[in-house]
Amino acid sequence: MLAIARTHARRFSDRFVDEVRFLRAWVERPLTTGAVAPSGAALSRLMASFVDPECPGPIVELGPGTGVVTDALVKRGIDEARLVLIEYSPDFCKLLEERFPRATVIQGDAYAMADAVEQKPGSLAGVVSSLPLFTRPLEARQKLIEDALELMSPGAPFIQFSYALVPPVPEVDGRYGVTRTSWVVRNVPPARVWLYRRVVDADRDADTLAA
Repeated sequence: MLAIARTHARRFSDRFVDEVRFLRAWVERPLTTGAVAPSGAALSRLMASFVDPECPGPIVELGPGTGVVTDALVKRGIDEARLVLIEYSPDFCKLLEERFPRATVIQGDAYAMADAVEQKPGSLAGVVSSLPLFTRPLEARQKLIEDALELMSPGAPFIQFSYALVPPVPEVDGRYGVTRTSWVVRNVPPARVWLYRRVVDADRDADTLAA
C-alpha cells in the first residue's frame, strides 16, 4: 500500500512539474506553445488510438512538448524507435530525449517537417500534432497538412486536436477530407480531435509506392 501511495505521489509530482514547465514555455513563447498545460490523459489516449501499430513506417509527432501524447503512443503499442518528435523548444527536446531515448528528437520548426524528417512520399504511418494551428495563417496551416499527407501512406491519418468549433484547416474536395470526434469533456479545456486523410488516387499511389 505504501509503495502504491509513493507511486501516485511521484506521478502527481511529475505532472505538476510538467505543468509548470508548460506554463513557463507559454509565458515565454505563447504563439509556439499555444496551451498553458499539457494535453490531458483522455485526450492523449484518444489521439493515440487513431494510429495503427500494424501500419509500417515512422510516426511523426509535431509539438510533443513534455511527451504526454508520446507516452500514450508508446502505451498504444508503438515501438518508441519508430517515433520522430519535432519540437521547437530546446528545453522540451532535452526532456524528450531523457524520457524517450530510443525516439528520434528533432529540434526545429514543425511547419518545415517535410525537410526535417527526410522521408520519401508515402512512407509515414501517421502524423500526430499538438501544434496551435490557429496561431498561423490559413495558408501555412494548409501547407502543413498537404506536406504531411504527401509523406503518409494511403489512408494514414493526420491527427490534430483543438479547442475550436471549426476544423483548423477546412477540407479540400478531391485532395483531403476531415472528420472529427466528440468533445473530450474531461480535458481542460474541453477539446476534440480532427482527422485528416488524403483522398486516395489509385494511380498516383501506385506510382509513389513503386518509386
